[in-house]
Amino acid sequence: MINIREVLATEYPEAMEKIKQAAHQLHASVNQHYDDKPYSHHLDMVVDNVLRYGDPIVADRQDVLPVYFGAYFHDSIEDARLTYKDVLRLANTFMDGQQALLATEIVYALTNEKGRTRQERANNAYYRGIRNTPYAPMIKLADRLANFSYSFTHDNKPNHSMKEVYYNEMGAFLRHISPKKDKREDARFSLPAGMLESVKDLMKEMKH
Repeated sequence: MINIREVLATEYPEAMEKIKQAAHQLHASVNQHYDDKPYSHHLDMVVDNVLRYGDPIVADRQDVLPVYFGAYFHDSIEDARLTYKDVLRLANTFMDGQQALLATEIVYALTNEKGRTRQERANNAYYRGIRNTPYAPMIKLADRLANFSYSFTHDNKPNHSMKEVYYNEMGAFLRHISPKKDKREDARFSLPAGMLESVKDLMKEMKH
């Protein structure tokens, strides 16, 4: 099994830090916040979930850096005004062309559709794109786990409201991002067991 942290630390230490800083700076440049914190707080939470639970999912050492980049830049098109070409150009500064394409496809798959409501933005086409893109289901779950867990930390109206939203959506959300029959034998499309357990623990906490 590949150890994501070890591969990053031994093979990509410089790129690892530069990707993190670039993502932090990008979202700061558009003045995006996460509750009362810089948006980098959310990005770090998502990446931490990937590093903590993602080892069984990553199939090749060459995929580690694209996965790391995808986790840090998952909101860059949707929230920070980058285009697909912008992301691809940026990814190419940190990795080879094949890796950069994978990284960019992950980011693109995780970008919401245009829509007036939450449901329209996360429609069937959106989830189909996630299910059909290697590692996008894992990073999407890491994103949702970060948001759901954070909603327990601040007793304010927005967090209380979103906690209820995440709880009520969770069953359908997990069905939407789970691999279909043709992808079930490919680990790159699957969801980490440890991440799913953490989600279940939060769901149980909501019931008490």
